[in-house]
Amino acid sequence: MSLLAFRGAIEQGMIYSLVAIALFVSYRILDIADLTTDGTFTLGAAASAIFTTFGTPWLGLGLAVIMGAAAGFVTALLQTKLKVQPILAGIITMTALYSINLIVMGGKSNLPLMKKSTVFTFFETLFGKNYGKLIFIVIVVTLLCALLAFFLRTRLGLSIRATGDNKDMVRSSSINPAFTITIGLMLANAITALSGALFAQHQQFSDISLGTGMVVVGLASLIIGEVIIGTSTIPRCIIGAVVGSIIYRIIIAFALNTNISASNLKLVSAIIVAIAISYPAIKEQIAFYKLRKAGRNHVNTK
Repeated sequence: MSLLAFRGAIEQGMIYSLVAIALFVSYRILDIADLTTDGTFTLGAAASAIFTTFGTPWLGLGLAVIMGAAAGFVTALLQTKLKVQPILAGIITMTALYSINLIVMGGKSNLPLMKKSTVFTFFETLFGKNYGKLIFIVIVVTLLCALLAFFLRTRLGLSIRATGDNKDMVRSSSINPAFTITIGLMLANAITALSGALFAQHQQFSDISLGTGMVVVGLASLIIGEVIIGTSTIPRCIIGAVVGSIIYRIIIAFALNTNISASNLKLVSAIIVAIAISYPAIKEQIAFYKLRKAGRNHVNTK
């Protein structure tokens, strides 16, 4: 694999890591399987792309975050006020976002950004085209990880973490779980939309199908990171999400480097996701087998 392909895999891995971080908030902390992610990623890309065509890429990033938070608010509203099951609430919002994303992109299913100035343009001018994009992405991801780690240690952040652990305890402590769930889902979807916004400007296009399967890929990245980095502290979990996403994209890049056809890439991706998600169960089975074998050897020695 060439240095250019390797650097590209790292750049994409760090952009996608924001999705893994968002799923850490919704899935790991709040214990909610939020399927809004697929639609929100495309929403962020669509908002970012359309404003980039207007010559305001930075405004596109900001509005993408706001629109992502709004999508999370709708999902939370369905769950907390209308008592819709979390998975169904995510599906409803994701379905609605398909039409909204088309509207945002002016009715086009694909929006190219070739020869348009993006948020990466300034850094490419400052640091060169080879490393300008990577430096900017590292700055954004590092800053977001630091802010999230700090936020989750605040009183509101601790309340959100407690809501995922035990809603009844939170309610008995005079904390409204509906409020903390809403804030958590808004935060998660805002981060996802930011990921989509960065991806659109990085790849210089937005497509209506960009977010398809994003939940599965994000969870796979999150689990890979948890296996490698661990889950003992919040910072380790956040760093693990970034590392897992980078590793996932590098694996995909290696697969592409072996001349695997585009039609088989989804199969390779599915295999990687299946292995990553099932790894904890496989690890438990191996540990159980070793324990049982040790028990048999102990009995035979008597």
